[in-house]
Amino acid sequence: MTSRAQWLGILCGLLTALIWGVQSVVSRHAMLIDLTPADVTILRFVSAAAVLLPWSLRHMRPFPVGSLGWPRAWVMALLIGPLYSLILVGGASFAPALHSSIISPGLIPVFTALLIFLVTGERAGRMRLIGLGIIVLGIGIFSRDALAMAPSRPDAWIGDLLFVLIAFLWSIFGLLARRWGASSLEITAASCILSVPLLVIVALALPIHMARVPFSELVLQALYQGVLVGVVALYLYARSVATLGAAKATLFLPLVPVATAAASALLLAETPSPTELVGMAIVVSGMLIAFRSPSTG
Repeated sequence: MTSRAQWLGILCGLLTALIWGVQSVVSRHAMLIDLTPADVTILRFVSAAAVLLPWSLRHMRPFPVGSLGWPRAWVMALLIGPLYSLILVGGASFAPALHSSIISPGLIPVFTALLIFLVTGERAGRMRLIGLGIIVLGIGIFSRDALAMAPSRPDAWIGDLLFVLIAFLWSIFGLLARRWGASSLEITAASCILSVPLLVIVALALPIHMARVPFSELVLQALYQGVLVGVVALYLYARSVATLGAAKATLFLPLVPVATAAASALLLAETPSPTELVGMAIVVSGMLIAFRSPSTG
């Protein structure tokens, strides 16, 4: 690998971590300006589907499910479509932005290892288990204020539980995506396009406040949640994996909570408590150990 290609892979990994890290801040901002989870969900999937539609029409046969096929594509849409977004953004109504980027990314490898063991009996390697144990310990410390319903975090425990559910859904999605072997772009395009008709149910069943906020705020959510997170970050992460390899690409994931902490302090004036800082440091350390260790052993 040339030095130039390696640096391109590193840049793609860093940009991916930045985009994913700031997503929690953008979602939290949406809740603070009186947008609803339904608003953000509709904006996210309409914009992502619009961007992905030309590629899907050209490359996916049958449209819009491609090699996944209809049953599997609908499973993916149900796992990471509107329901996923409603839970994720709904959590931002209760908990600060940093909670999302600590709890969900931290627990995804934990749930994944647990599901693999339950389904296949395959055990994670010793060092990975140590890393996963450190992650769980760190999340317990990080969430102490929320679970104790401290005055500074009165309803954060609700958001934290929703972020735990997000990690579980994403773990199932990740295992199915690997088992079914479709490309990440195909999975994203199919799930986004199939999510569009489901948005009708979302709009009819849940409150919509789009008319209450400036148009520029709607554009921000559509571009960031739909285009940057839904399309650009996926492409950048895929390029990082292709250039550096999957193992090295995952090493950028611990940077996600760091990016969230910096962005939430600068843009939302949300600062973590001392307990949350300690828990965050432990979680990031556990993620580094888990991602650098063999998956089995």
